Amino acid sequence: MAGEPQNDCLFCRIVAGEIPATIVRETETTVAFRDINPQAPTHVLVIPKAHYENAAELAAGAPQIAADVLAETKAVADEEKLESYRLVFNTGSGAGQTVWHAHAHVLGGRGLQWPPG
Repeated sequence: MAGEPQNDCLFCRIVAGEIPATIVRETETTVAFRDINPQAPTHVLVIPKAHYENAAELAAGAPQIAADVLAETKAVADEEKLESYRLVFNTGSGAGQTVWHAHAHVLGGRGLQWPPG
């Protein structure tokens, strides 16, 4: 069920402390941690503690938590001293989503070309 922890979800298990992660920020509703396969010098994931499959589901089901995730992306960028950065929300396997728990990628520390992909 949306919002409830899922035993088979990698990110839910990180939130529960069952799987280690390099956590850079944590709030009542979010956790931010370094990506284990970074695509830029700074690559931090910001996730809601509540389980929602993707960003669209999160926005529809818990708009305040979605806003919290977005606010935390800025806090991460500020702490990492990024003057410019990219936020990515992959939604669906065709867009590159591999973990079915909403998350934002904060990417920076190098030039990021357009279009991505």
